[in-house]
Amino acid sequence: MDFLNRDIVSIKDLTREDLDKVFGTARRMERDGYDRGLLRGKRVSLLFYEPSTRTRLSFQAAAQSLGADTIWFAGIEGTSVMKGETLKDTIETVSNYADAIVVRHPYDGAARWAAEITTRRAERGEKKVPVINGGDGRNEHPTQTMLDLYTMAQSQGRIGGLTIAMVGDLKYGRTVHSLAYALGMYGCRIRLVAPEQLQMPPHVLSYLASRGVECTLHTSIEEVIGEVDILYMTRIQKERFPDENEYNRVRGMYRVTRKMLQPAKPTMRVMHPLPRVDEVSVDVDDDPRSYYFKQAGNGVPIRAALLAMVLGGIS
Repeated sequence: MDFLNRDIVSIKDLTREDLDKVFGTARRMERDGYDRGLLRGKRVSLLFYEPSTRTRLSFQAAAQSLGADTIWFAGIEGTSVMKGETLKDTIETVSNYADAIVVRHPYDGAARWAAEITTRRAERGEKKVPVINGGDGRNEHPTQTMLDLYTMAQSQGRIGGLTIAMVGDLKYGRTVHSLAYALGMYGCRIRLVAPEQLQMPPHVLSYLASRGVECTLHTSIEEVIGEVDILYMTRIQKERFPDENEYNRVRGMYRVTRKMLQPAKPTMRVMHPLPRVDEVSVDVDDDPRSYYFKQAGNGVPIRAALLAMVLGGIS
């Protein structure tokens, strides 16, 4: 499907062919360099209602590397949201200023709602402003998944057939929800490591089952460390817990150290969407199997490729 003016809200809206197009464009940009004239005259709006370091800055770096301007807010302090402005009114307003909107919001479904608002504007005769989901509540984070898949292919030479363990907060973690959906397209084997109260939500497990994905549940990293190609660690997200006592019961439950990597394959890679708290010991940074900082760096080529395709710089 054509990417021009396309909303990127859920990884499930994309096909494997779509993802391969994004990856191919990102590889060419990394190989040939960024064309600063590609998006000259375009403006990307970054609306981050929640904290972000890597997603916001890599989108900004990606846009600027292609010659686009950026306008943004990071946190609602100083915006009219503090006066009670709705998401609808903010999107209606910003659509007048920008050619694309990247939105991160604490509520599940907020990115879908933003995309519907700009679609309705287009139906009224205004220009269509594509919306890219920068993470909505506990729901999804599709561009993180794109760079995760890109990193897996880069480090392993392929995605299909890999065995991937996801560890930690699988209940509230939007990155692992999107990643699980995507891995279902590639014939991967999935190992889910979490305490019972933080296991993957039933609707995600049902989706994987409907696609015949081999998926098993575990409670310890040691059960899977010798088998996997990718160990995907996640932070247990205090901010998502409705009850702090529930968080205190599981905080610090999973922590990978360099010593724990001894039974792992030499080619295995440790990934993490970051930020980390204490789930990956700093001594893992010096192990050649650590790959999370390279993974974070891949946010720029992936998001540059996506912006170029959505804004018509590349057809």
